[in-house]
Amino acid sequence: MNRVIDNHGRPISYLRLAVTDRCNLRCFYCMPEEGIKYVPKPHLLTWEEMERTIRILVNMGVDKVRLTGGEPFVRRGIMDFLEELNKIEGLRQINITTNGVLTAPLIPEFQRLGIKSVNLSLDTLDRQRFFDITRRDEFQNVWQTFEALQEYNIPTKLNSVVMSGKNTEDIIPMADLTRTHNVSVRFIEEMPFNGDGAHEYQEFWNYRKILEELKKTYPGIYKLPDPPASTSYNYQIPGHKGTIGIIAAFSRTFCGTCNRLRITPQGQFKTCLYDDGVFNIKDLLRQGLDDASVTQRIFEALQHRAKDGFEAEARRTVGLVSESMSTIGG
Repeated sequence: MNRVIDNHGRPISYLRLAVTDRCNLRCFYCMPEEGIKYVPKPHLLTWEEMERTIRILVNMGVDKVRLTGGEPFVRRGIMDFLEELNKIEGLRQINITTNGVLTAPLIPEFQRLGIKSVNLSLDTLDRQRFFDITRRDEFQNVWQTFEALQEYNIPTKLNSVVMSGKNTEDIIPMADLTRTHNVSVRFIEEMPFNGDGAHEYQEFWNYRKILEELKKTYPGIYKLPDPPASTSYNYQIPGHKGTIGIIAAFSRTFCGTCNRLRITPQGQFKTCLYDDGVFNIKDLLRQGLDDASVTQRIFEALQHRAKDGFEAEARRTVGLVSESMSTIGG
């Protein structure tokens, strides 16, 4: 399979597809408490349009797709969509990011469908702090999802956004999960994507500060080799089953090997998390363009890709990034 190379020599193999902007949590760092103005259904990509888009991208060398949201499992029809994706020849990996609120009963189906991995968002192990962060009392449902993923041996990454004054006391308890669980606990720098609400930073926890905190309790923590195009710096604590990842999402230190594209629920095609979109693929499909023409538009976009997130943000035509993460898809 020929893989498309961008203008900086980076092969493109990975799509993050946000299937909805809706979410059943209200995490303060992602959206305002009252929620966001959701996109009307006719303005969203249909399941058929998403499948066609993925087929086009697979023919261009994409072999890994991650379904995100919002929360993907609030949109009806997603399990049927997963069934169809499973039939696409050349699609090597289907991965999922979920907040886990609705997901536990679906885990046996994940195993049947061959879902390669699940990223479970979990910022704290404390029920009250979970409520304070998400504004919803759903910790138990999320934990049941984690237990089901472990029971069915589905590779799991726990994604924890590190926020000053909110959950820094959870860094060590989260890391300690790797002692007995074969799980990757990933600590993520907080990003400024919270709708349009400003969030006051008491102290910014960058990847260096997170690692320093881990070393206080686990002085023997050691660096692991990072896989190609990894977004995380990876570590292991001696004697622990699982691993630790630290993602410099705001510092943007991993851009040099970025292999991913993003598509928002309404079809905005993004070559970088920090750009404001280069074209709308939904509009192209609904204008009746054939697959070859859509392929050409994607190829052209990749030949004008920003070198990194800082350049992408500088190119924006609508100011600094302030969208809700649920409209971007992570």
